[in-house]
Amino acid sequence: MSATVFGLNAATYTPHELHRSERVWLETNCYVDLWIELLHTMRLDPVACMAFTLAMDFEGDQWTFFKQPAADLYNLYGVDVQELTIWRPAIDHVVEQVKNGRVPMVEVDSFYLPDTAGVAYGVEHTKTTIGVETIDLRERRMGYFHNAGYFELSGADLEGIFRDDAASLAPYTEIAKFDRLVRRSDGELAAMARELTRYYLGRIPCVNPVTKYRARFADDMTWLGGEEMAVFYKYAFATLRQCGACAEMASTFLMWLSKHGDELTPAADEFASIASGAKAIQFKIARMMATRKPADVTLLLDQMEASWDRAISDLVTRYAA
Repeated sequence: MSATVFGLNAATYTPHELHRSERVWLETNCYVDLWIELLHTMRLDPVACMAFTLAMDFEGDQWTFFKQPAADLYNLYGVDVQELTIWRPAIDHVVEQVKNGRVPMVEVDSFYLPDTAGVAYGVEHTKTTIGVETIDLRERRMGYFHNAGYFELSGADLEGIFRDDAASLAPYTEIAKFDRLVRRSDGELAAMARELTRYYLGRIPCVNPVTKYRARFADDMTWLGGEEMAVFYKYAFATLRQCGACAEMASTFLMWLSKHGDELTPAADEFASIASGAKAIQFKIARMMATRKPADVTLLLDQMEASWDRAISDLVTRYAA
């Protein structure tokens, strides 16, 4: 009826510094933010696994929804991520997995998540992923990782999250297993992160992703200019937030690697510039939506495009050997 993995308390939980510092993008996406807090809870450094952010791309109608690869989590920390088959009511699986010391990561409806108050809670039905750490069916209470921290919900929200609707598809669910957890030294993590950097530099886009984005930017603005603000929020999340947040995380990763022997500050600064540029464009488009006046972002796109070229050139030259 009740189970907990770490015994956390939402009232006393302290988020990782990535979710407390003065960052351009305080939140990234539900999956990356969840793992930042989950690794932080286990006293593991979540920045060490961020090499994958270097391979950011524009996918045609969105920027890459970047996620920590399961292989990286296992190789760096020994954390094993597996998909969970939902063949019973989802809540039954969640209780059993938490009892086994695992954290189920479940796709749920933000409509029932109190931490999204003012955005989606009780207002809008949107998909997101949470990590369930505590669940108590007797008290109808659940503790969960989501976005920038650890939270708690209860009562009708718990029932809403796990409503057993035969007409709905079962939620996509993964489990994080900690049986083979490894605590590596900073030096070991840095050495592995360098190899991952080389690997992901081999997966960078063949064409500058900012170049691809700006090729359709004018058409996007023409279309968006006739839409409501709610559509802009969805557009901004899929495009500018993923671009900016991924670039800022890449900058953070490169600065972390710099502290462990590699001087990567110039490339880190270029990614930071992309992050700031994406936020500035988002503000300009929001103003355009409010005033219905065109937004000129040519200079910002020029700067972002050049920053990506310089950063990648620097990194490829450094790690080509």
